Amino acid sequence: MTDTAQAKDKLAADFRAVMDDIDALMSSTGNEVSGEAKALRARIRERLDGAKEKLIDVQHEAVQRAKDAAAATDDYVHAKPWQAIGVAAAVGLALGVLIGRR
Repeated sequence: MTDTAQAKDKLAADFRAVMDDIDALMSSTGNEVSGEAKALRARIRERLDGAKEKLIDVQHEAVQRAKDAAAATDDYVHAKPWQAIGVAAAVGLALGVLIGRR
């Protein structure tokens, strides 16, 4: 996994943890508020629920894109195996040269 992918996964995990903490806080202060505080609590709950839905949608979209990319790669390799081997060899050679220079 690349550093970027790891950073995105960590950010998503941290965001989920914060949302869970806010959710727990909102639940624990359930009946202790009145007036404007209740309206604020309702707005925060609404936004939290919206953020959770968006995060789930983004996760599903990312998984679907990864599956689509894997399927397209698989189709390409099956349709043009020699070109795929050539591309893999070229990438391997380029990586070998770059690593060898360090």
